[in-house]
Amino acid sequence: MMNKKWQVGKYLFFDFLAAALSWTILFIYRKEVIEPQYFNGWNVPFEFTKQFYLALLIIPIFWILFYYITGFYKNIYRRSRLLELGQTFATSLVGVVVLFFVFILDDWIQSYKNYYQSALVLFGVHFSLTYFFRLVLTARTTSLIHQRKIGFNTLIIGSNEKALKLFHEMESQVRPAGNKFVGYVSVENKTEDPLGEFLPKLGELDTILEILEKNNIEEVILAIETHEHEKASNILTVIENRQVTIWGIPDLYDFLSGTVKFNSIYGSPLIKISNGLMPAWQENTKRLLDVVFSLIAMAIFLPVFIVLAIIIKATSKGPVFYKQERVGRYGKPFNIIKLRSMVHGAENGKPALSSDDDERITPIGRFLRKTHLDEIPQFYNVLIGEMSLVGPRPEREYYIKKIVEKAPHYTHLHKLRPGITSWGQVKYGYASNLDEMLERLPYDMMYLKNISLYIDFKILIYTVLVSIKGNGK
Repeated sequence: MMNKKWQVGKYLFFDFLAAALSWTILFIYRKEVIEPQYFNGWNVPFEFTKQFYLALLIIPIFWILFYYITGFYKNIYRRSRLLELGQTFATSLVGVVVLFFVFILDDWIQSYKNYYQSALVLFGVHFSLTYFFRLVLTARTTSLIHQRKIGFNTLIIGSNEKALKLFHEMESQVRPAGNKFVGYVSVENKTEDPLGEFLPKLGELDTILEILEKNNIEEVILAIETHEHEKASNILTVIENRQVTIWGIPDLYDFLSGTVKFNSIYGSPLIKISNGLMPAWQENTKRLLDVVFSLIAMAIFLPVFIVLAIIIKATSKGPVFYKQERVGRYGKPFNIIKLRSMVHGAENGKPALSSDDDERITPIGRFLRKTHLDEIPQFYNVLIGEMSLVGPRPEREYYIKKIVEKAPHYTHLHKLRPGITSWGQVKYGYASNLDEMLERLPYDMMYLKNISLYIDFKILIYTVLVSIKGNGK
């Protein structure tokens, strides 16, 4: 298995180094070229100032955050050197413009020509150094992929002649794409599969999730015949909620309609079935805001939390915190943390939803639920990446199975990190029965289809209003 964190770390290190070197070169250029012009030939002594060292720390951090927001550090093993050139040029240009207005515009100058000189030097040096380091890293990685020293565990769904042809084509490529075929899953139960002579059959469609987990599958290729297309939707419903890249084989209609876009001249024509719900910059900005706001909220609510913890401990027996296993993004379980609003041992091991007149809720618990203050500890869940500020509320596996029986599309919500608040939460609050869960579901599905930072901000505003008015449930 490839160490993606180590690979990302190398890009981070060299991006940081390029940013620091480029800013140092700009500083020296201004001291040696521009300032002597300004002081009309005076002998100005050169020195690295405290402001320079501070900027030398701040500037590279700015660049790293900027690259992160634009999505550069995603899919680090699937990089195109040509696209990387354009992306590095564009981000360098925008970043330099920002730095120009923040750090350079108020400098002493002899003429506006000095401004242009500083900006061009910074852009030229920063772009050149950044792309040089990236080119070396990407070229090295691409070479290892072509030599089959780096590979992506790949599963083929389908066992027909189309699947067999694709397998042979990809295995005989002059420049392999890095797919390491570990096996296949048959769409239709047959005694003999053409692909079975070359790859092991790992199971049936009804065990696809176990197969993905057990074999550490990173990429899935749908190689199904035209008459099997009806099953494609069901297959995607199951697997697209997992952290895998999905490819499909285009048919004649896809070519005629122009939906097939080639990324590689040597590679097989495959359609990438994207499960991205937000542009990379919005998704990364959302995560960055989650971290920042969580830290701020934890600091602001610390006195409130201490007071509530004392009241909870003093008015009822049991711990202050209540932990419960929920299902998170990609179906992974995690422990949600809340301030306890019910009597200790309220469920006794058996899942049970609460209602408005539930006798298990403590007096302080009713206040906590109406104001949503019981959710305060979940900022920690957000901080460590298990949750988001806004997203569909996480449910227990017991209730998810019941919901899926009536609404199979519920599983699509697992594409997202669950949230402290949600569109459905604002509308309905806590669900007291399965029917209310199903009533809340359309709002969570609408959020899934319309997710954006704008929608997130609106939901957060309404959540604050509900908490202030005490209209929560």
